[in-house]
Amino acid sequence: MRLGAGDLYGAIAERLRVKHQLTIRVLPVDVMPDLLRRTDLHARQLQLSEMLDPASRVFGAAYQLAQIEARGEIDGLAKGAGFTDRDAERLYRRHLASYFAAALMMPYARFLRACEATGYDIELLQRRFGAGFEQVAHRLTTLQRIGARGLPFFLVRIDRAGQVSKRFSGASGSPLAESEGRCPLWRLHAAFDRPGVLAVQLIELEGGARWLTMARTVTPQGRRYGAVPAEFAVGLGVAAEHAGTLVVARGTRFEGGGHADRAWLPRMWARRLSAAIAAAGRSSIGDQRARARRERVYLWRGLRHDHGRGGKRFRGGSADTAGYPLSGRDADDHCPGGAARL
Repeated sequence: MRLGAGDLYGAIAERLRVKHQLTIRVLPVDVMPDLLRRTDLHARQLQLSEMLDPASRVFGAAYQLAQIEARGEIDGLAKGAGFTDRDAERLYRRHLASYFAAALMMPYARFLRACEATGYDIELLQRRFGAGFEQVAHRLTTLQRIGARGLPFFLVRIDRAGQVSKRFSGASGSPLAESEGRCPLWRLHAAFDRPGVLAVQLIELEGGARWLTMARTVTPQGRRYGAVPAEFAVGLGVAAEHAGTLVVARGTRFEGGGHADRAWLPRMWARRLSAAIAAAGRSSIGDQRARARRERVYLWRGLRHDHGRGGKRFRGGSADTAGYPLSGRDADDHCPGGAARL
């Protein structure tokens, strides 16, 4: 594929037209009200919605190229995985095609060099490679080629109700990505209060592990005025021991008593609550009452506001704070709008 003047979209369009007899056509939203991309083999067209921004149009064209030119490799990987569930295989194939598209937009060696030269400056990487925030963040989790490894990032995407729609732990092994629940003090949840602003936070887990995290909101493509608003928060993080070269880490002390916000995962909340109850049982009546008042505040701040996780429930007139996290996943799915339940 010949790339002239940095026009990746034009190069992909030319390859699809010359080699595969497919043309790209951008259609009005009235023609494609419910779709952002579709392939019309009868008309030999890849049809894209006008609602897609430039980065998403490039990604859509690259995704189509992956489905044609990388079909053999994708078939081989899917067959080798030995899926018994067709839906799982379909999602796996989609993931591989998306990886191809991201790698075409952000070639591994050039992207890694840019990351190291800029201190993993996400905004600058967006501009340099013509990609969106989530596309760059996702690409950062894949830089683990032997002999040319980048930093081991993880990625989590949630909605306003705290429901996870995407997670990639990569080589990080971070419990922040792999755990079913998240601490409400993590600024990932507060990113919705400042849309489009990157929130950087150094957090420390109960075991002492520290993670430098970044969070920002993203809006799905194709939303029109008057439609139901949809918004997600994307969290990206790396272990503090690897974060010293990041541009967002300048001025941050990672060792020697540098400040970090404490954060707890659901099992950690349970241990702390159990320890508090046990300690209250060994103290005087007055101490127990004072501790109970403190624990009520602690539970209110820490559990009830855990972004849709069902931290406090009322059953038969009693407040059942054990619904989260002591009694397992005893929570309904919540509407991201926050006012209704699905």
